[in-house]
Amino acid sequence: MKITKLLGLALCLLLVQGISLAQQKPTVQSYPKDAPKSVAFIGNSFFYFNNGIISNLGPMVAEGMKGAPLRQSMITISGSGFDWHDVDSYFRPNAIGKYSFDAQNNVVMNPAQKPLFDAAILMDCSQCPIHPQMKSVFTEYAKKHSDTVKRHGSVPVFFMSWAYKDKPEMTIPLADAYTAAGNENGVLVIPVGLAFAKSIASKPDLELYAPDKRHPSVAGTYLSAATTYATLFNQSPVGLKYNAGLSPEVALYLQQVAYDTVKEYQKR
Repeated sequence: MKITKLLGLALCLLLVQGISLAQQKPTVQSYPKDAPKSVAFIGNSFFYFNNGIISNLGPMVAEGMKGAPLRQSMITISGSGFDWHDVDSYFRPNAIGKYSFDAQNNVVMNPAQKPLFDAAILMDCSQCPIHPQMKSVFTEYAKKHSDTVKRHGSVPVFFMSWAYKDKPEMTIPLADAYTAAGNENGVLVIPVGLAFAKSIASKPDLELYAPDKRHPSVAGTYLSAATTYATLFNQSPVGLKYNAGLSPEVALYLQQVAYDTVKEYQKR
């Protein structure tokens, strides 16, 4: 094993061990209403890689919460940050979510509902919350977008993204930024970045990244969905049979990491 890899793993271990001391305690620790029946993921390619986070979250909900309806949409722009999105326009009537496709690929017209989405999950660009030139934009638009979502009667949720594979030192600053924004705006935070760090510290050979060291592998997307499931629905994903093509052992490991991360983050 190369020295640089050893140093990276050592740093990751230190980050995970220091998280409880480094982070603010999230003031919103659970979804504030009944489980959402419709969710919009507003962000970038971190959401849509590997056929999208929704292709993993949907089966988890269908299996773990039998009979619970869930309509999902991904509203994503490649490389985008908070300020690229016109969130207000996503809630216009009879637009996004007007129809969907059933299991036989038939177009199904969805009944009009208000709000258009029960929950809007928001993620900034992968560096923006901690970038010297863009972190002020993150703070500004975290408030602007959460206010917009609330004005439309929906619930905003922040999706804490992960560090790059070769820059594990991003973990704590990203977690700090998202936790602070969540506390300032009264918004629940999904601690996916901390779940990545926890998994890497325990099982460093399980690849969570695409070759670019930034986007998620299938395992990374699965971990993201499991962490979202545990946070948004206050349910444990541990034991779900759906595995996204991963081995049952790997899926179970990632489910446990997701659940443990959420509980540790919320109870700090």
